[in-house]
Amino acid sequence: MSRHKIVVTGMGIFTSLGKGVDANHASLQNNKGGITDISILKTKHSGILPCGEIKQTNKELQESTKFKADSKIPRSVLISIPPIDECLKMGGLSHEKQIDFYYATTVGGIDISEDLLLEKSNGKEINHNDFRYHDCGANTDLIADYFQLQGNKFTISTACSSAANAIGRAAESLKEGNCQYALAGGSDALCRFTLNGFNSLMILDKELCRPLDESRKGLNLGEGAAYLLLETEENAISRGAEILGFVAGYSNTNDSHHQTASSEEGIGAYLAITQAIENAGIAPSDISYINAHGTGTLNNDLSEGNAIERVFENVPDIASTKSFTGHTLAASGAIEAVFSLLAILNQEVYPTLRYQEKIQSHNFASFSLTKQKPVNYVLSNAFGFGGNCSALIFSK
Repeated sequence: MSRHKIVVTGMGIFTSLGKGVDANHASLQNNKGGITDISILKTKHSGILPCGEIKQTNKELQESTKFKADSKIPRSVLISIPPIDECLKMGGLSHEKQIDFYYATTVGGIDISEDLLLEKSNGKEINHNDFRYHDCGANTDLIADYFQLQGNKFTISTACSSAANAIGRAAESLKEGNCQYALAGGSDALCRFTLNGFNSLMILDKELCRPLDESRKGLNLGEGAAYLLLETEENAISRGAEILGFVAGYSNTNDSHHQTASSEEGIGAYLAITQAIENAGIAPSDISYINAHGTGTLNNDLSEGNAIERVFENVPDIASTKSFTGHTLAASGAIEAVFSLLAILNQEVYPTLRYQEKIQSHNFASFSLTKQKPVNYVLSNAFGFGGNCSALIFSK
């Protein structure tokens, strides 16, 4: 296999912290979270379950796109348009269409299907064609067609590790010489299905979440989208593109323990982290900062921490930025990839908001305020239901 180095030359993001890289960076620097009461999604949980919600309606989002006003476009697609546009423009490829597209989502068009079923229950006749965007792959096609992308298209849905796998798989494809450019990331929008589903598992916190903290009680959901433009270092240099960072390492494993819970030992997480470090050709001591999966549930944070203590003799600065955005499910790996690159570009590390006390069974602690420090390598973890565990390493 070729040992091409894979670089990031563009990135775009849209979360409850704001639209665009600059807005999200400002929130991270100022320790300002985006988790609030639900006001856009129509749900009985409004005012009860806080979420990282983008405060724009679908109509408002659609008005700023080229989609026809009378078409029903999934929210996950709508929130993808600004960050992809930002990513391609930053990378100087807004007119280049021969780009492979790796799209991650779990929600797909479920929000449209939910509304249609409500209309049907109220006696309105609906057409089966109205459900054409329900499938995750249909959303991939919709976004690729919108931007006239003519490369290969891939849909990745591995729960909360989806976008991390999209980035990792895109990097592997570039290393193998299968494409010149890859746009990789994902999106998930809040919908009743995921909100009620996670609530039924009794892992949602009715207060603002406290990941990696002894007092944690669960997660807050969020929504968002983020994308990276990837290419080989040689290609970026040849066209004079600015290199934002490297995708230095990647691994995907499976915990093989339980459909929704991680093994207490964090077997899958341990394997993903160690293999990603090996793939990057570095030692654990080279990692400057860990962007933990850090959902805030009792099981996840204990399991991930146990795995981290097995890998690192001295655990580097570690935090969960889900305390800012909520858990954005399939999109989280891409959103946190952008945060990892911002840490490298600005030589700073982002905290766990509301952090107070370390988990008693762990020997390491998180921190509660953004701080400046040398950052050369960032480990970004993403672990999903079904035991799917992924780790990405970004470097300066």
